[in-house]
Amino acid sequence: MTRVPDTRRMYQKGNYANTYTEVPAVNPGNAWREGMISGNGENGYITSGSPYSDSFIFQYMWFNYPSKDPRVIPEELTAQLPDARRNVFSRNDSWKITDEAGGTRKRTFYYSYHPGHQLRVNMFNKGSFTGYERWTNYETAETGVRYSDEYGEWVRTSFTSREDNVSITKLTSSSAGAKIHLTLSIDDISALSGAYAGPNDLKALQYKKLADSNADYLAQVVHYPSYPGSELAYGGYAGLTRIVVVNGIKEKVVLDDSTLEPMNVSGTVNPAVQVKDADEVYFITRSRRTHSMGRIEDFAAMTQYDIIDQLFQDTNAVVRKYSGLGGQFDYDAALAAHTEKHSAEYSAVSFSIEGDEQDKDADNPALIRAQQSAPQRVNHAFMEQVYNQGRYAMICCSGASAPRLYGMWTGEWNPGWRGIYTLDANVNLQVAAMNTGHLTQAQLGYITFFLRNTPDFEYNARMAYGMHDALQVSVNSDGDRGMHVEYDNDYPFEYWNAGASWCLLPIYEYWQCYGNQQIPINGNMRFDELKPVLGVNNGGLGDEEFTQLVEQGYLNLDGDILLPLLTKQANFWEQLCTPEYYTDVNGNACHQHGKTLLNPGEQYLIIPTYSPENHPIGYNSTITANATMDISAARDGLSMVIAMEQAVKREGYEHAIARWESLLKLLPDYKYDSDGALREWAMNEYTENNNHRHLSHLYAAWPAYETQNNPALARAAKTAIANRDQYNTGDDTAGHGWMHKALVQARLKNGDGVLASLLPMMRDAGYYSSLMTDHDSNRKCNCYCSDTSFGAVAAINEALLFSNTGEIEVLPALPSDWQTGAINGLMARTGVEVTTLSWDLPARTVQVTLNSLREDNAIRLKLGLPWTKAMVNGSEVKIESNEQGKHIELLLSAGVEVTVIFYSRSVF
Repeated sequence: MTRVPDTRRMYQKGNYANTYTEVPAVNPGNAWREGMISGNGENGYITSGSPYSDSFIFQYMWFNYPSKDPRVIPEELTAQLPDARRNVFSRNDSWKITDEAGGTRKRTFYYSYHPGHQLRVNMFNKGSFTGYERWTNYETAETGVRYSDEYGEWVRTSFTSREDNVSITKLTSSSAGAKIHLTLSIDDISALSGAYAGPNDLKALQYKKLADSNADYLAQVVHYPSYPGSELAYGGYAGLTRIVVVNGIKEKVVLDDSTLEPMNVSGTVNPAVQVKDADEVYFITRSRRTHSMGRIEDFAAMTQYDIIDQLFQDTNAVVRKYSGLGGQFDYDAALAAHTEKHSAEYSAVSFSIEGDEQDKDADNPALIRAQQSAPQRVNHAFMEQVYNQGRYAMICCSGASAPRLYGMWTGEWNPGWRGIYTLDANVNLQVAAMNTGHLTQAQLGYITFFLRNTPDFEYNARMAYGMHDALQVSVNSDGDRGMHVEYDNDYPFEYWNAGASWCLLPIYEYWQCYGNQQIPINGNMRFDELKPVLGVNNGGLGDEEFTQLVEQGYLNLDGDILLPLLTKQANFWEQLCTPEYYTDVNGNACHQHGKTLLNPGEQYLIIPTYSPENHPIGYNSTITANATMDISAARDGLSMVIAMEQAVKREGYEHAIARWESLLKLLPDYKYDSDGALREWAMNEYTENNNHRHLSHLYAAWPAYETQNNPALARAAKTAIANRDQYNTGDDTAGHGWMHKALVQARLKNGDGVLASLLPMMRDAGYYSSLMTDHDSNRKCNCYCSDTSFGAVAAINEALLFSNTGEIEVLPALPSDWQTGAINGLMARTGVEVTTLSWDLPARTVQVTLNSLREDNAIRLKLGLPWTKAMVNGSEVKIESNEQGKHIELLLSAGVEVTVIFYSRSVF
């Protein structure tokens, strides 16, 4: 099909496709993954864009499908620690984690994400269509469909509102005046993908389809299975679509379906709404869940549902809000109110690189084909669109919580890894761009997510290690809970120690970028359980202090969130280190029962540790000691808490700083292999195993910053990553592994290495026609996954701008193929907006404009390319030099833009 001219395009920035994949009502498979997405972080949808049988799968970030698995940590976990330490120290890899009966521990799991109702829009006006196009507008989060048939041109648009927390769809009569005739229905729950192909027992739920007698709404209300010990035993969820018709007729009908699936207890097989002779039709949809639906045994007999009543009130309120004196719903007004909020987020940053201009007007499938046709290099047009799509989707699932593995979108009942939050790489990658990417809402959702899980993180440290006033982040969370229930011998997640440091780092970087912020307290934070963890002192806050916080209604980012939580993670490292396990002056691991103090030259042995999924050669257990990841995370975590003590300057902060500096000095040193590579375990007794895809031991490069001002450590990290490239013969298809490598390469200033890491997902089957991403380059795990989509944005940001407190490096890892380009609006982690950054290597110039958010902001500015002269606001400045290279010193004033141009005598 030929492309519709730009003059007809319904968007300025976005993507489009001239094809679609219809989601059938029977055996849909993975068709939903090709659909367009929109969202506001809490509500959202996926739509296929089919002309005559469109589908909308509605989403709600807080959905969780319960199971029979426990919601408490096994009591035997605490008693396991001495055995774990003894066996790790003696390198007994046959030791097994046991259950309460003494048998081998079997892993249990968290709850699972799931889709909401699937709305089916069947058009009566069917013909032979031409000129088909579907699109996503990044600036408005609006999706649309256009096609022509013998009745004229038809246009259908939708968006999920940040202003009103609903999804709105608009259908209009054709360009030739043909009226709208359609049937609106809700597909059976079992019609969605994977209904009976996984652990979620759908036959244990009950549900009903509801249609208002006046045809004002269609709804689905569902009671979750009722399992003992589940917080959702009396819970369920619902989705309601309010229907508004202009100059037409709507009526409730019952479709002629012959079967009623066992879970459907409504008594009516398939109620629907039929619309005839309408000029315009609007759907206004919202989903939500409840913990108080009553007993499942009583559900079938219920005729009134509080959750449905509330959803009808909510959607009605939106209809009234945007209906003027004439009573007609004003879609454009609703879109404008939403766009004001969404567009401010998306438009804060722009990215462009010259090259492959012939592909920059191509639709999504053509872009993917263009990349696949030249698999040895990154197509610049595709790279731009990958960046923009990732940024768009990241915004759409931000604000309420952190992004799930699937972002917030699923069309299947048994999503891969249950669609949960994985905190030892995936979520970390997904939020890596939110601060430098100049977002403002994503951080609020991420903080909400972390605080919501913090009571369980305290519970984890207490049960796994017997600690007090400490945090241990679980590898996974389902959003509601994050306690240690998911561990066994193959995946000893109970001994993954780096989580609190890593997961608090994005909140710390938020503070670096924006300074102190007031974070509104909201109902999703489990705030009534946070009193023990929101205080710096042991025991948490006193009653009066906690009451004052509640009455205040917000938390200060620095003193109320970062300082206490970073203190709790520092407490974790302090209590994990025991003088009984240490390394001697020669670096050998030692154990002395009853030892209470380290001697000069001795250092703590961090035991047990878990470097995700890897183990040394000749030792076949992943429960180890002195994992380099843990050493790096401890160093970084302690450095963060010291910085916060210096910033907040609470009473007694000097003593706290001395305490943490003392612990820092006693942490293990890194160890290096015979070739100079940074080792994955700082243990003389271990042999490195480089036949593995994970890069956990390069934490010092990313997410931490140690390699930036330590050239020897940077060289060791480069050798370590080269060893992985050379010796890893196993699985290398996972997108999160490639994105992790891209970020590490950016921090190691290897621009071509960044592109080499992004390329596998781009040139194979990593991207759907929707430009959303799979878990793998070859789709082998059959899992929709957004960590590649979001992680690619972070990798580009880091390749083009490095920053940390007091320092900014422009183009630290510019790919050699990117000769001319620009990225505007990034935030630097030192309170500076980089309003413009452009480079023209053939012209031998790089220009950057900085705008400080605070007064007297001292910045050391570097360029990651050879340069000979720098001009600041038109005047040449002195070039300084140290062991890290040339730089200039700037003192920035708040709100005063400073433009710096770097020059080179020869072509860069």
